[in-house]
Amino acid sequence: MRRAPLALVIPAVLGLAFLVLPLVGLVVRAPWASLPRRLAEPGVVSALVLSLQTATLATVLCLVFGVPLAWLLARADFPGRRLVRALVTVPLVLPPVVGGVALLLVFGRRGLVGSWLGFSLPFTTAGVVVAEAFVAMPFLVIAVEGALRGADARYEEAAATLGASRWVAFTRVTLPLVAPGIAAGAVLCWARALGEFGATITFAGNFPGRTQTMPLAVYLALETDLQSAIVLSLILLGVSVAILAALRDRWIG
Repeated sequence: MRRAPLALVIPAVLGLAFLVLPLVGLVVRAPWASLPRRLAEPGVVSALVLSLQTATLATVLCLVFGVPLAWLLARADFPGRRLVRALVTVPLVLPPVVGGVALLLVFGRRGLVGSWLGFSLPFTTAGVVVAEAFVAMPFLVIAVEGALRGADARYEEAAATLGASRWVAFTRVTLPLVAPGIAAGAVLCWARALGEFGATITFAGNFPGRTQTMPLAVYLALETDLQSAIVLSLILLGVSVAILAALRDRWIG
């Protein structure tokens, strides 16, 4: 085994410390003695339940629209496909607050679409779901498109030669083939939705019991109760660790 040069080891260790020390500080400063009581506080429970519900609904929304979009990018050949792929990935690099402003301009009461909807999405629980789906869908699309590109298209062609329609081939052949990729993408999508902050607070606001998810509750608690903010942060950290553990065999190895 080759020894790493000291000139690389030192900055590597410093980089690792830079990433790990804040997490260690969070764990060390956590109010472990009062943790059960703080987890049972109404505000914490409300934010946790709302976060789980909205992240799950956002993931379902992403699956309904994201899987067909991924199939289109991976299997179909149409003009402007590269542009569409680039547009799909824009929310990955777009500041979430800018995404929230864009959602307001489209789905607001006087927005491009909102003026025709007949109901208001901003500052509602449904608005939280929309904001989370907007920032999380690219994770699902990228994962599923990668799985589709890696799947052997000959199975679909064989199904077509046996008389299967495109829909039957998609549901009976393609989906089972890429199911692990869909599952991995859905998990990443759910985790991203759970941790969403910027687009949510801009588009849906920060109303306890209605739009206040865990990241928003952390932000509010920092101003009044640091210990509650740490408890909520620990929950999000625990979810992140669980997600990494679940995906370790697939992507980390």
